[in-house]
Amino acid sequence: MASKAYQKIFTHLEAITKATVSLKAPGASNDELATVAGRLAQVVMTKGDLVTLQVFAGTEGIPTDAPVTFFGAPPTLKVSEQLSGRFFDAYGHPIDGGPEVEGEERQVGGPSVNPYKRKQPSEIIPTGIAGIDLNNTLVSGQKIPFFADPDQPYNQVMADVALRADVDKIILGGMGLSNDDYLFFRHKFENAGALDKIVSFVNTTEEPPVERLLIPDMALAAAEYFAVDKNEKVLVLLTDMTLYADALSIVSNRMDQIPSKDSMPGSLYSDLAKIYEKAVQLPDGGSITIIAVTTLNDGDITHAIPDNTGYITEGQLFLRADTDSGKVIVDPFRSLSRLKQLVQGKKTREDHSQVMNASVRLYADAQNAKTKLENGFDLSDYDLRCLDYAKAYATRLLSIDVNITIEQMLDTAWELFGTYFKPEETGIKKALIDKYWKA
Repeated sequence: MASKAYQKIFTHLEAITKATVSLKAPGASNDELATVAGRLAQVVMTKGDLVTLQVFAGTEGIPTDAPVTFFGAPPTLKVSEQLSGRFFDAYGHPIDGGPEVEGEERQVGGPSVNPYKRKQPSEIIPTGIAGIDLNNTLVSGQKIPFFADPDQPYNQVMADVALRADVDKIILGGMGLSNDDYLFFRHKFENAGALDKIVSFVNTTEEPPVERLLIPDMALAAAEYFAVDKNEKVLVLLTDMTLYADALSIVSNRMDQIPSKDSMPGSLYSDLAKIYEKAVQLPDGGSITIIAVTTLNDGDITHAIPDNTGYITEGQLFLRADTDSGKVIVDPFRSLSRLKQLVQGKKTREDHSQVMNASVRLYADAQNAKTKLENGFDLSDYDLRCLDYAKAYATRLLSIDVNITIEQMLDTAWELFGTYFKPEETGIKKALIDKYWKA
């Protein structure tokens, strides 16, 4: 062993796998960064003096006498207002041609905010998407995933949410993005003139998959700076958590760890929770809200990734293609926000909850009518009106390409009620019908 400028250097590897190396390195700590033959690595396991590091670029060509240099610290990010409007890689280095950021160096991947300092979420975050704002209202400090099949335009939705959300800062964490997706986000934000409020950390498909593991920590370190230090309302958008979990699986399997369900590592729940639990509403007004895409295989929410996610988060948003309208919608049946009651009717109009419930119930009646039709049963006049309503409801409210205010969503719903139903068929309180009904 040698040492140089507080860095420990070792030159004897005891084991090499496709993604990891192991050696005796007294004093090394979990999450500490190092280089192995000049390639960036991170400590993922310690057992006495035996240390295992994941090598982000892979271990091909690394000899057993390769130099291993420990940095003495976990990954860090320099934080300041200079982060705004910039694009960075998984290590926090600029990829947009701009200068390095000057600021305070902060450790990434640290503990979440002390529960004692947390405040109950109570502020609405409007997105302009009725499937969210009307039916599954987003609350500051909430953590919620977007479940979607790989062929759904979830990155488009994330970009739209970023541009529409009423927040101070947007932090984008892109994992396994294609170059087209990366350029889409970049051009979308630039063309909208919104770069000054957006910070992006990106790992592309051309880069080592294990680098994805750093993206959420970098994104959330930036989010904590703006939320805690600057008391700003921050929205963190992560895409795609399935690719993040796949990277976890790669490291776990190459370390010969026994896989759990669906070949995922046994630590999957805690790995995901470490990210999602960064969501917080702070007493001084700052907040971190997390929306994270989880792509599904043929809509299978029983897979280990969405299954574990559901136990950690406060609901889910589910994208699907609607055959009747030809639109991509936020599914009102499979989507859920467990915190919406904290703001509906309190920070929104008094009729919000009643309108939401009536809209979804009538949409459900339309699905029942569709089942009757498919099975050859005669349809009643009410059934036929429900079917017409469902198409209009999906087109004018549920579709992700609709961008209106919550008050406009409520007014549109009342208009649809008046077009297709009688007041008593909606189940809404008479006082609200008297006030808002549109004949």
